[in-house]
Amino acid sequence: MSSKPIKQPALGRGLGALLENSNTDITSISNVPSSSIAMILIEEIEANPFNPRTHFEKEALNELCKSIETYGIIQPLTVRKLGRDKYQLISGERRFRASQLIGIRDVPCYIRIANDQAMLEMALVENIQRENLNAIEIAVSYERLLEECSFTQEQLSEKIAKSRSNIANHVRLLKLPIEIQSAVRDNLVSMGHARALVSINDKEEQMNAFHQIISEKLSVRDVENLVKLPIKKNTTQKINFLSEDDATQEYFLSDRLGSKIKIQKSEFGKGKIIIQFKSEADLQRLISLLKD
Repeated sequence: MSSKPIKQPALGRGLGALLENSNTDITSISNVPSSSIAMILIEEIEANPFNPRTHFEKEALNELCKSIETYGIIQPLTVRKLGRDKYQLISGERRFRASQLIGIRDVPCYIRIANDQAMLEMALVENIQRENLNAIEIAVSYERLLEECSFTQEQLSEKIAKSRSNIANHVRLLKLPIEIQSAVRDNLVSMGHARALVSINDKEEQMNAFHQIISEKLSVRDVENLVKLPIKKNTTQKINFLSEDDATQEYFLSDRLGSKIKIQKSEFGKGKIIIQFKSEADLQRLISLLKD
C-alpha cells in the first residue's frame, strides 16, 4: 500500500459529539490515544452489523480499489476495540471491502471506545454525513435513529444538522411498496419521483403511476402534475337500453300496481325494477299486491 502521509479529516458535527460523550464497555486502549491513527491488520477487523448501507455497486467498488492501489487509503477507517487484537468496524465499510479485494494487509484506523448503542449512533450518523447513500438508505438510517436510539425528529435534526422536513420526507419513502423503494435504491427513479408517489394514498394507483414513470420516462414535474389531478369518480350515467316492449311493460306495471315503476336495463340484458312508494301504508299496500 502507498506510504503517502495520511491527512486526519475533521469529524462531522454529530459524530464528534457522540465520540466525545460515548460510554464504554472497555476501559482503555493500550498506548493508542483516541485521536491518533493506528495501522491494524485487516484480518483483525470484523464488519459492522449496524451499518445501514446494504447495497454496494460493483463498478463503484472497483473504482475505489483502483484509487486505493494508486493513492492509498486517504481517509482512515473508524473501528472500536472489542478485546485483544480484535476490532469492529464503525464506519468506512467501502474502504474496508475494497482493501480486502486488493489484498491489503493492514489499514489506517481511528480507534474508538463505544458500547453497542453508541456504536449504532456513530455508524448511522457517520454514514448520513459522509457516505453517498441513496435516499432509501438515508431513510432507513433516519428511521433507526428515531426508533432504536429514541431520538425525536427535532433532536435528530440538531444532531445531524438536517432540517426536520428533510428527515420527514426521507422517512415517508419507507411507506412506498418495496418495488418502488428498490427502484429508488437502484436510481431507476429519483427521490423527487418517489416523494410525489408517496402522496398517492391508493397502492394500486401508486403502482400504476410508478409503471407510467418507467415506461414513459416522466419527469418529476410530470409526476407532480399527474398527482395533482383529482381522481375522477365514475360519474358517467348508465345508458338505459329499453326496447319499445320494455317501455310498454314499464307502463303496464305502473298501472297494475298504482305506483311509478322504473325499469333499468343494461346492454347485456341485466337490470332492475324500481318501485316507488309514498308512505309506509303505500309500501304495505304494494307488498300485499305482490304477495297475491
